Amino acid sequence: MKTRNLLADLPDTGREEQMEMLAGNRHARLLRIISPPRFNSRPFLQQEDEWVMVLQGEGTLEVEGKRLQLAAGDSLLIPAGTPHRVVDTSTDPLCIWLALHLDCFIPSPGETT
Repeated sequence: MKTRNLLADLPDTGREEQMEMLAGNRHARLLRIISPPRFNSRPFLQQEDEWVMVLQGEGTLEVEGKRLQLAAGDSLLIPAGTPHRVVDTSTDPLCIWLALHLDCFIPSPGETT
């Protein structure tokens, strides 16, 4: 096993977010997302729940028309089907997110995951 620092070895973001899958299976995906400075995304409407946490910097989300400022250590659960988007991110340091996408799969009794 090898340890890894999620705040090190950051790629150049240019004008687009850089997403890297850290772990996943058929029910969940864990991503590191690096946002460029002052990033403004298109709207998202996902079919799975998404839990996000700011690891570094700051980011402002618009969730169902309401703006939420998140700083390092802050997290938010965005339920499936909830309209949201990134409206701004910090410049120094860059905003780095940890995002966990959770499939809404609920096993029936006796079914294994």
